Parts: sequence; C-alpha cells; structure tokens
Amino acid sequence: MASKEKTVEAYLDNAGEWKNALKHLRKAALSFDLDEAIKWQYPVYSLNGKNVIGLAAFKNHFGIWFFQGALLKDKNKKLINAQPGKTKAMLQWRFESETEMKKDLKLIKEYMKESIANTKAGKEIKKAKPLSKKVIIPKELQALLNKSKKVQAAFDKFTPSKQREYCEYIAEAKRAATKVKRLEKIKPMILDGIGLNDKYK
Repeated sequence: MASKEKTVEAYLDNAGEWKNALKHLRKAALSFDLDEAIKWQYPVYSLNGKNVIGLAAFKNHFGIWFFQGALLKDKNKKLINAQPGKTKAMLQWRFESETEMKKDLKLIKEYMKESIANTKAGKEIKKAKPLSKKVIIPKELQALLNKSKKVQAAFDKFTPSKQREYCEYIAEAKRAATKVKRLEKIKPMILDGIGLNDKYK
C-alpha cells in the first residue's frame, strides 16, 4: 500500500482499514517530540537528523519500523527482519489488527523510548562497506601484459572496475579464437586509456 502522498495526514487518510491504527502509532511517536516527515513514501520520525521510527501500511498488515531495531533488547520477541540479507539494523513490528496493536501500545512506547535513548547515545549499526572485488586477470590477458611494458603501464592506470571489465570480457569468451580477436581489439583501447565500456557511459 505504498503511496506517493506528500504529507503524513494524506498518507494516513489513504491507509484504508489501517488508518485509525496508524493514527495511534503516530500519536505515540509524536509524544516523544520527534521530527515527522514523509521519506521513502512513508511517515518517518527522526531525532537530530537520525531516523528512529517509520510507519507503514500494507494490504494484509501494518507495522512500525525501528531503524536501529537490532540494538533493542526485544525481550518480548516482537521484532522481525522484514528484508533478511538486505538490512541488518532495521527491524519491524508487524500487526494484523488494530486490536492487536492497541493491546501492545504501552510496550510499543517502551520500544520507542529505548530507540530514542539509543539514538541520543549515538548507538548505531553502520552499513558494512562492500568488499572490493579482486581483479582476476585471465592468463591470455596476462600474457599480453607481460609482452609489453607499455600495455602493462596503461592497464595499471585504469581503476579496478575498468580493469575488471577487460578481464571479464576476455574470460567470458568460450573459444580460444574469440579470445585472440578480443585481445587484438582491446590492445589499442588500453594503450589509448579507453575503458571497455566508456562509450556507453
């Protein structure tokens, strides 16, 4: 039920059967004096520029996101990872009825309070930087580089991503004859400092 509403009020008004339930969650979030805005098409509540809580309605459920939910104690085991493998810090508390949510409203506010305290304390699970893929030079290209210091020097000037493009271009050729043709094609390009896919960028 993601919408493109520009205000929280408009988002709630279009939340269908979850409208009133989300209004209760909104009231709870605002009781902590958080900043409210629409981000990624959903109501988000932040503190000093740090996202703390998000609300969202879907077809069969609605929920509250804790941007640093993995830092919460969660003794009651209410939180789930809605995107396993994609997010590590953000966890969601999902509801399938307004009655269910109201029953836990006091506990929800405790989770909100803990999230805010963690934010104030500067606690944060940061995204791990992706490991840079190692450049694996196929033997045919390595032979070309070994034959010419000029080609080697020119190749060394490329960024790792451009080096990988050339390596993959040679490695993915199935036949030896195709590899030879491709090597003949890329040699002048390397010497001229032209990346394999520069013309497409």
